[in-house]
Amino acid sequence: MNLNRREFVRLMGLAGAAGIFPRAGFAAGSDDSKLYDVPAFGNARILHFTDCHAQLNPIYFREPNVNLGIGGAFGKPPHLVGNKLLEHFGIPGGGIEAHAYTYLNFEEAARMFGKVGGFAHLATLVKKLRAEYAEGRSLLIDGGDTWQGSGTAYWTRGRDMVEACNLLGVDVMTGHWEFTYLAAEVLENAGKFAGEFVSQNCKVKEDALFDYELGDLGDFNEDTGHVFKPYTIREMGDLRIAVVGQSFPYTPIANPQRFIPDWTFGINEGDMQEIVDQAREEEDPDGLIVISHNGMDVDLKMASRVSGIDAIFGGHTHDGVPGAVPVSNPGGKTLVTNAGSNGKFLGVMDMDYKGKKLREFRYRLLPVFSNLLPADAEMSAYIEKVRKPHLAKLQEELAMAEDVLFRRGNFNGTFDQVICDALRVEGDAQISLSPGFRWGTTVLPGQAITMEHVMDQTCITYPETYVREMTGEDLKLILEDVADNLFNKDPYYQQGGDMVRLGGLDYIIDPAAGAGARISDMRLDDGSVIDAAKSYKVAGWATVGSQSPGAPIWDVVADYLRREDTVRIKKLNTPKLKNVSGNPGMA
Repeated sequence: MNLNRREFVRLMGLAGAAGIFPRAGFAAGSDDSKLYDVPAFGNARILHFTDCHAQLNPIYFREPNVNLGIGGAFGKPPHLVGNKLLEHFGIPGGGIEAHAYTYLNFEEAARMFGKVGGFAHLATLVKKLRAEYAEGRSLLIDGGDTWQGSGTAYWTRGRDMVEACNLLGVDVMTGHWEFTYLAAEVLENAGKFAGEFVSQNCKVKEDALFDYELGDLGDFNEDTGHVFKPYTIREMGDLRIAVVGQSFPYTPIANPQRFIPDWTFGINEGDMQEIVDQAREEEDPDGLIVISHNGMDVDLKMASRVSGIDAIFGGHTHDGVPGAVPVSNPGGKTLVTNAGSNGKFLGVMDMDYKGKKLREFRYRLLPVFSNLLPADAEMSAYIEKVRKPHLAKLQEELAMAEDVLFRRGNFNGTFDQVICDALRVEGDAQISLSPGFRWGTTVLPGQAITMEHVMDQTCITYPETYVREMTGEDLKLILEDVADNLFNKDPYYQQGGDMVRLGGLDYIIDPAAGAGARISDMRLDDGSVIDAAKSYKVAGWATVGSQSPGAPIWDVVADYLRREDTVRIKKLNTPKLKNVSGNPGMA
């Protein structure tokens, strides 16, 4: 539905009062366009994006105001938000970069600076940065979570993103949500990908090795069990750089094993050291980097324990970290980066290699603003073509947003609340549960919520909903288990998601407490205390172990929104926090 005249006048009045009308200086040549001036340095340029979640078009995306660091992670990147993040990295407040990296004044800044990402705009930036560097000395790497996250990716089984990445010129990638398609589809997509798919920790299970023959899997190694190459060597002028892949370690736990029943993953720190040593010894490269989907905390720990890696280009936790973090280890130092999500950022690391050693580097995390970067014509034509068969469905306007609807953060986001409310209403349930996914685009107040927005928030290959009875004890166990995954002081026991989102239920959480002791005072919306022995009617979706019987979540949410017409968050079921006072990961 379109804005009526009254709503339009109200929004324009607010914009004028806040001084946020679009500026004439947005065209090329403005001060903001200097954002993309990256003087060439060294002899190798690595361009890195990750976790784009199939977002081909520009979007809005709000960064978190809660990203708590516990134990050794307290006060360190990536667990800094808002002004604390800006202070740490020396970024002035109020400008375009402050908007890119933080949630601060999000609505006003989003209206001022416009949308972010979009493959046509990303393509323009990639071409610019490659053209300004020595020919043949740049490498574009993709950290994964590329083939999932949109309606078109779901309907094409990820193929739309494979072709988009081919046009973009991606050289090497690894994966996570890529593995939520069927194994045969993953292999077919990897075969259609013009670059190389690498993963040192994705292997065929020992009891399934005899079921495979050479040729059954594209890069299957019957001696090591690797499904894909663990690493590749890329020629960059007179340099040879080894690129090792690290897929999401907990794929068969966080996502359905039934789609890839014969494959196993894991952090495999020892294997990583062996692969790094092997690549160094057998290939004698000038340098070695890792494309990782571990999550930044896991990368930081791995960097402290595995020697021989020059830099880890990380993903999974969607942390837009403006600087590279140096980590000491027994062999020297490793740089750790994380490049955000949704196509919003492009990491640029210029590296200076001499005598097979990384001597110096320069790093920038560039926000991709569609108002500052013209769309690449070839990519635009492709995006229009691949979306055309689905436009009528995607563009259906379901309701009008009266609040900023977002997901990102350790606890409930406002769009998560919409999903939880829809589950409760449509399932006639007391309580609803929704996974703590970190992907999902943002909707501004006064913007129509379309079917595309709903798909951006819910589009997975196991979308079925359920309504079932759970005891209070069951609910507490679920919350405790997810809290330990999120706040365990050992990063190797973290899986990188956020807390399960809730509808109809509030609680108190102490992130610093031990396993099983973080959750207390669970209550229904009416104030009733949750009884451990009592059963409650619970609605949810995205079951990992087996397929649920209900309708896809996007149909449930769409039905709810069509009836609501306008959406205002009446209550956000977010917990009360204990022992987090002064934590710079909370604002």
